[in-house]
Amino acid sequence: MVDTGNVDVPEISAEWYRDVVEVAADSPHPVQWFVGHATEGVILLLGALLLVAALRRLAGGPYDRALALVAPVPALVAYASSEWLKTVVDEDRPCRAIGSAIVAGTCPPPGDWSFPSNHATVAGALAITTLLLSRRLGLVALPLAALAAFSRVFVGVHYPHDVVAGVLLGALVAVLATPLLARLAAEALRRRADRVRRPVPDLAGPPGH
Repeated sequence: MVDTGNVDVPEISAEWYRDVVEVAADSPHPVQWFVGHATEGVILLLGALLLVAALRRLAGGPYDRALALVAPVPALVAYASSEWLKTVVDEDRPCRAIGSAIVAGTCPPPGDWSFPSNHATVAGALAITTLLLSRRLGLVALPLAALAAFSRVFVGVHYPHDVVAGVLLGALVAVLATPLLARLAAEALRRRADRVRRPVPDLAGPPGH
């Protein structure tokens, strides 16, 4: 185990981290640039895929429309869960604990904890939510989420177990929250539609009275 302050990191994860950052340091500069900028770009692309999948659902029935409306929420819940876990675990960043040269250039400041990876968590949630809305788009989103997660290790700011845990956390939140929120939203839409269709009583009464 590797001592990183409040927690011990599994040695195998630390070894994989060292192997990945060594490969990253020896890789051509264009590769470093691409992977270094991949995370944010992939997250935006995953968001776009989710938006397309949600818009397609709007043309369906009440449950489909409810799915479209709640689609962004699981990623927000997953991010909040990840932030909370960081404060519980307090795992220091590998770029400080191990001290290898990293593609990212600078290590996040102390107190910006490593476990789990927020980017990997959001990527996992976006990918699984997209998959629940559209299988075809979801199958595109899954490898993109894996790329986003790997990029965080490649640039040197996360251990492998940080990103694996993040993806699994995001996926779990998406699987649990998406159908639950969609059912609640569908019921709310149904009640609203019932109120709109319900005739308004004529309180004035018939003419001449």
